[in-house]
Amino acid sequence: MHNIDDRYKNPVFYLMRNFIQPSRCLLAVVLAAAMTGAIAAPQCIVPAKPGGGMDQTCKLAQQGLAHDAAGEAPLQIRYLPGGIGAVAWNSVVSQKRGEADTMVAFSGGSLLNLAEGKYGRARTADVRWVAAVGTDYGMIAVRSNSPYRTLRELVAAWKRNPAQVAIGAGGTIGSQDWLKVALIARQGGIDAKDLRFVAFEGGGESFTALLAGHVQAVSGDVSEAMLHAGVAQKNAAIRVLAVLSDARLPGALANVPTAREQGFDVTWPIIRGFYMGSQVSDANYRKWVTRFERAMAAPEFDRLRTEHGLYPFAMTGDALTGYVEKTVDSYGRQAKELGLVR
Repeated sequence: MHNIDDRYKNPVFYLMRNFIQPSRCLLAVVLAAAMTGAIAAPQCIVPAKPGGGMDQTCKLAQQGLAHDAAGEAPLQIRYLPGGIGAVAWNSVVSQKRGEADTMVAFSGGSLLNLAEGKYGRARTADVRWVAAVGTDYGMIAVRSNSPYRTLRELVAAWKRNPAQVAIGAGGTIGSQDWLKVALIARQGGIDAKDLRFVAFEGGGESFTALLAGHVQAVSGDVSEAMLHAGVAQKNAAIRVLAVLSDARLPGALANVPTAREQGFDVTWPIIRGFYMGSQVSDANYRKWVTRFERAMAAPEFDRLRTEHGLYPFAMTGDALTGYVEKTVDSYGRQAKELGLVR
């Protein structure tokens, strides 16, 4: 006869002692660990819907870190869209401050949102910055059957009739996708406020709307454009009119001219990486910093980065934290100059 309280004090132990056969010991151990929370898969939160640059960032980490498992469970991807990253940010800051092994993807656009106060009274010190794994670039695209074959032609159409060309963008006024177009429009003698923007929750939705004909152009990122198979081929579904980089990009978009080549001195590099809760233990934080450092040092990571439409950039820990602080400060000054914040 066993004490009936065992069932309530430790139900897993009670089941193992009284009902599980020795031949099933391994299964019992796994069951016990799962029920007590001892096995918890690390997760990467995508602060947007599937199909955009944030999604690609988490998938790159998932694949890149698989070669450096170090006894860890595989990285799981979870989607938490809303507010162009604000929902995920607030979740980590308010509910997951000390949650180990949970990371959120971020981009240069996230840092811009911080600078503009779109995450509320948020500070860079509210989270711990783990790693930046690559650089993306802005781009402007249309459907492959669009009458606009160059960025100059598109800007000319904006000037003739701004309301005629609907532009899909991730976020509303002040978002990075909005700013890319605003800077190009200003150099073309156009007030960005006259343009017709359609706001979406991330690049995935923007491209879906473009392909469905709901918008005529998209302001987005190269990594998002690369999701469309054959983007550089004759049968591609979209046509990238310009990349917002200093020079032409290698690979599938090598034949796409920069905005500078077409008379618009606008570049928009976008770092992509991950942050964790501010109260995550130093040991857990350092573990992830070290894992990313090892992963990014491997030649295999370069190939994966390219496959996900990103370009070389690697920074972790304290160096990344300093970089983020300077970038947010710089974005804040630019936003004030454009009248986006007071």
